[in-house]
Amino acid sequence: MEFERRVAEEIRATGRKLTGLAVPFNQPSRIMDFEERVLPGAFSGCLAKSPDVACLADHDPSRLLGRTRSKTLRLAETSEGLSFEVDLPKTSLGADILALAERGDLGGMSIGFRVNPGGERWDGNRRDLTSLELVEISVISGGEPAYKTSVQARSKAPVRLALAIRRMELL
Repeated sequence: MEFERRVAEEIRATGRKLTGLAVPFNQPSRIMDFEERVLPGAFSGCLAKSPDVACLADHDPSRLLGRTRSKTLRLAETSEGLSFEVDLPKTSLGADILALAERGDLGGMSIGFRVNPGGERWDGNRRDLTSLELVEISVISGGEPAYKTSVQARSKAPVRLALAIRRMELL
């Protein structure tokens, strides 16, 4: 299975936590020369197996923010998409990510995944993803999302910061 990455913009900071939507469902995105959608249920098989998924900064394994194994990262499928909540570490990296989230400066969220056998359907230039193995999620300090969502930053009082919608091709 080939490793792929996608970026979306949906992050909220609350206290020392980031929450948001890593991937929205049913939202078409242009990826190179084809359109792609992640369909509801695409992560359900993977999440049911309780994999150890890491939350990284910029896909860098040396910049760990949390992981499911230690319960500092929580993942769930909702009606909207793949949601996440990560408890940021009390490190300089955690403080930097939190400050960028509160200011609305982060580029979005990204995931690294593999398509399970039979987990995609093609119709011409449209690809529907139906079964994925989640490898990691990443907070992206820059970059352009493949899937459109809003970015929100919250500290003690909710503050909504909307950023321009951007696109990203495969990394």
